[in-house]
Amino acid sequence: MRKDLGLYANIRPVTTFPSLIHKSPLRADLVEGADFMCIRELTGGMYFGRPQGRAEDGNTAYDTCVYTREEVERILHLAYKYAGQRNKKVTIVDKANVLATSRLWRQIGQEIAPQYPEIETEFMFVDNAAMRIIQWPKSFDVLVTENLFGDILTDEASVITGSLGMLPSASVGIHTSVFEPIHGSYPQAAGKNIANPLATILSAALMFEYAFGMMEEGALIREAVAASMDAKVVTEDIANNEKAYSTSEVGEWIVKWIENK
Repeated sequence: MRKDLGLYANIRPVTTFPSLIHKSPLRADLVEGADFMCIRELTGGMYFGRPQGRAEDGNTAYDTCVYTREEVERILHLAYKYAGQRNKKVTIVDKANVLATSRLWRQIGQEIAPQYPEIETEFMFVDNAAMRIIQWPKSFDVLVTENLFGDILTDEASVITGSLGMLPSASVGIHTSVFEPIHGSYPQAAGKNIANPLATILSAALMFEYAFGMMEEGALIREAVAASMDAKVVTEDIANNEKAYSTSEVGEWIVKWIENK
């Protein structure tokens, strides 16, 4: 799907909700107010190494990691675009002290940064970024990186909010974009009306904001989700020894809240 639709960038906002902070593995003072966006390159790097194929004979194996200038420029410009709509800071994550592809990322980042003088740019090695996400998540605004590093860091960042069922995502493409929750299809809940719909609803908010530029509408949807959690109208996965609502009940409550605004 990524290849056919040209989906080259995965967007994962990481935000916290007051009613879920107690479920985070980190201290409340570290995660309260955390609000940043991870942008992962999707169609290059180790997972799409050229020449294609991995050599394995039981004793030796290798993979190849390749990036082109066009691929790096494309996703960095996207990161600066999103940072301009947020808190105007971009963190470019690489391993430029070891990897040639990372040195290309850093070189191109240093070339592009002056084109966005209103946006702060910082460069960070991936190991330091992994520590900073845990130690100081509120220090990030937009974090952009290559495919392999992004795969790891986005999963790390996703758990600090307290629930995977609350996180939306987008895959931005050349031809179109796909907006979806990060938790997957959850087939175990099929037909039971118990699945948490909030990440899907938040993905719709993300679509309004970053696909259509409808920032007020997206903010209203996110406000409605926060209101449902404050009112404890939630599904069983995040209900805290209280009544659990069904998927449809949560959705209907949010629709009515928006209609009454």
